[in-house]
Amino acid sequence: MPKGVSCSVANCSFWKEGNNCGAGAINIEIDQHAGANFNEEFAGDELGLFHQDEAKQSKSTCCLTFKPKE
Repeated sequence: MPKGVSCSVANCSFWKEGNNCGAGAINIEIDQHAGANFNEEFAGDELGLFHQDEAKQSKSTCCLTFKPKE
């Protein structure tokens, strides 16, 4: 994980001591797509999956990397 990625969500399985994120990668999405399931295989062009979104404010985004500790 790149240095400098800070997270204060202590109940995430990737959370490490000192507010460091231990995930191998971070997935961030626009809130309106947060519940989308991208695991199925479809023709991306038909569904518009290759479009790019813009967030005007950071609060319009969410981190989809979060996975609660078991």
